[in-house]
Amino acid sequence: MKIALIGYGKMGKEIEKVAIERGHEIVSRIDLHTNDSFSDENFKNADVAIEFTMPESAYNNYLKCFENNIPVVSGTTGWLDKLDSIKQKCDKEGQTFFYASNFSVGVNIFFEINRQLARIMNKIGDYDVSMEEVHHTQKLDSPSGTAITLAEDIIENIDRKTKWINQPAKSPEELSIISKREGTVPGIHTVKYDSEVDEIIIHHSAKSRKGFALGAVLAAEFAKNNKGFLGMQDLLKF
Repeated sequence: MKIALIGYGKMGKEIEKVAIERGHEIVSRIDLHTNDSFSDENFKNADVAIEFTMPESAYNNYLKCFENNIPVVSGTTGWLDKLDSIKQKCDKEGQTFFYASNFSVGVNIFFEINRQLARIMNKIGDYDVSMEEVHHTQKLDSPSGTAITLAEDIIENIDRKTKWINQPAKSPEELSIISKREGTVPGIHTVKYDSEVDEIIIHHSAKSRKGFALGAVLAAEFAKNNKGFLGMQDLLKF
């Protein structure tokens, strides 16, 4: 498979290593510090593009790929106000877009556990739920896209929670997310249910970027052979 990398920072380089290990070819590397561009023939011949950049540039990067009918796999967060436009391009123009706030297989198992636990806790009002996420100091968005996914899945399944806030909760209907930025932490996410008599905690801690990179390459392999708006639930068949 011929892969175009859009964004060639730490994550892009990790994806490159995993992709080559799996027998794929990197045909284009588009970044502020590379000479490749969206107009190069190498890019236009890619089977799929994997995009990890910044929120302000992500949407235009997707459009450049769609202009060449190249499926996109993206892990960039912070641009979701334009998500409906991307879904429309998949539905009406036949484009393929695979999005995940986190490509780690382990995190997506964690997402599924979080959804199932929230459904159980919807019936048990004695527990209040809160969240904490910790990332490296270079991570710009807060809360993380992974934390937002966890929070929105909780809100969807627990009637007594109606919105999340990135600070301590001030009212019972608010779901608190506490965000911390420390050192080089790849990512830690914790969901806690607390009552007067006990607490239940689910927790995921990433050890390195390799898990995210592997998931992104698996997603690219899936996107090459499938159409439409896709996600990790399609890939992992939960």
